[in-house]
Amino acid sequence: MTEEIIDKGKPLAVVSYLTIIGIIVAYFMNKDKDNNPFTNFHLRQSLGIWLTFHALGIVVSTLDYSTVRLVFYFCIGVILIFGFINAVIGKAQEVPLVGKFYQKIFASLGN
Repeated sequence: MTEEIIDKGKPLAVVSYLTIIGIIVAYFMNKDKDNNPFTNFHLRQSLGIWLTFHALGIVVSTLDYSTVRLVFYFCIGVILIFGFINAVIGKAQEVPLVGKFYQKIFASLGN
């Protein structure tokens, strides 16, 4: 990706990490504008993180072990911050452990 593509897509890429609503806003604004590949990359990453958070959060919340919940929230937080920082600095780098999987299953998002 060129610097121009990254610079144009950076604001919406950052918004996509803020909340699940941020993903929806960034998706539709990106579709209306120019369907930026940098934004699409980060949309796939953030969608995967947020869906994982909500899906696993339901399971983890039923557990009686506060340590497990703490580790879960910490791991999701680290992955989310990693993706957010990459969006801010203009890098299209996959999040650790699950980034390739998110890119694969959400490949049609933004195309």
